[in-house]
Amino acid sequence: MTIGFILFFSLLLTGFSFAEVKQKLKVISLAPSTTEILFALGLDDEIVGVSQFCNYPSTAMTKEKIGTFSNPNIEKILWLKPDMIFCTGLEQAPAIAKLRQLNFKVYISDPRNFQELFDSIREIGRLINREKQAATLINKMKSDLEKIITKEKLIHYKKRPKIFFEIWHSPLMTAGRGSFVDELLILAGGINIAHDVKRPYSYFSPEQVIKQNPDCIILAYMSGEAPSKTVRARLGWENISAVKNKCVYNDINPDLLLRPSPRLVEGLKEIKKRIYP
Repeated sequence: MTIGFILFFSLLLTGFSFAEVKQKLKVISLAPSTTEILFALGLDDEIVGVSQFCNYPSTAMTKEKIGTFSNPNIEKILWLKPDMIFCTGLEQAPAIAKLRQLNFKVYISDPRNFQELFDSIREIGRLINREKQAATLINKMKSDLEKIITKEKLIHYKKRPKIFFEIWHSPLMTAGRGSFVDELLILAGGINIAHDVKRPYSYFSPEQVIKQNPDCIILAYMSGEAPSKTVRARLGWENISAVKNKCVYNDINPDLLLRPSPRLVEGLKEIKKRIYP
């Protein structure tokens, strides 16, 4: 009896099956949002590369960097040989087209609201064989949302505050209807003054902000300068209710507000704290 046969026979006795020997899944994430989803679904070693902007969870920062959000390093991706690449829409379209030309399997996650985010998490779970984890994550997010929304319904507000959500200041940019930011503001109990803007993300004139006179201004970027001082210096903004009442905030982590990831629920809680202190 040869040593090889003995080894083979021993493996059979222990229940080993050669069918179980599978190559480990290798995935790359080109967007911070999909990176967060993949980690939330239990992946770690399977993630072989991320973009330079993927910073959550902290483990993501130890992964191989494969370029910027809109300009990934194609040569490095070819070297890593991923089974699946996860991307988002917008400015990644040219890179996605090139990756597909190279016959890579690419999944695009570009949700505009919570329901689409749930659908995306479910589909990602299916693609990476983490369907149970995806269902658990979605149920938890829905439960947390329901608690916030139910509490909102139980409290009677005489006036729902008008909110201006400032993505950037030069030029002035905001989020309108069709964006998950718009949904966040509504679920938090506020009124988005840019709700009627046709594009999800668009330029917005300073004069329109003055005209709408928001009760609260949320700056989606953090800075060391006092937020009220930042906007008060703008022509005509000193008379806006939010500025006069010092309801201008720049202390929310932008990643909680601008990434369609499981942490959007945390972003919703933070917005509500600001508009209903």
